[in-house]
Amino acid sequence: MKKIVVIGPESTGKSTLSEQLAAYFHTAWVPEFARGYLETLGRAYTQEDLLHIAAGQLRTEDEMAANASRVLVCDTDLYVVKVWSEARYGDCDPQILDLIASRNYDLYLLTYIDIPWEDDPQREHPAPEERAYFYQIYRDIVMNSGVPWVDIRGDHEQRLQAGIRGVEGILSK
Repeated sequence: MKKIVVIGPESTGKSTLSEQLAAYFHTAWVPEFARGYLETLGRAYTQEDLLHIAAGQLRTEDEMAANASRVLVCDTDLYVVKVWSEARYGDCDPQILDLIASRNYDLYLLTYIDIPWEDDPQREHPAPEERAYFYQIYRDIVMNSGVPWVDIRGDHEQRLQAGIRGVEGILSK
């Protein structure tokens, strides 16, 4: 089974693309664990919460892998937790870094900032320069990961088609 990660800044269509790709390939997808966790938290998150989010993301990924067919589509991975932690707290817990190093993925789909920002109480960086800054961070991550990646841009249909081509490329290997 191939593991695909949709990664990128906030409000760039990661969840939409993840769900669309899972439907297209008739497989399971892993929603972003942080969203549900933060919705029920009832307070501002702390750096310690990021450890719980990381563990929950990986647990959900492992559970959903049992339901996947050829491909598992992951809406983010622990690099997102790392970026959050470094942006908000200036560093990242070494346990999260160890968890990142312990996981292997087959393809990254990097979503660009060319779709409009959608307000959401959990989103923190709406300014265009912030979105561009975080896109560059994620671009550096995927470029240095050693994992193939596809730059995902355009409207929702263009993004879906680029994602499909990327996944099909990995499946043909």
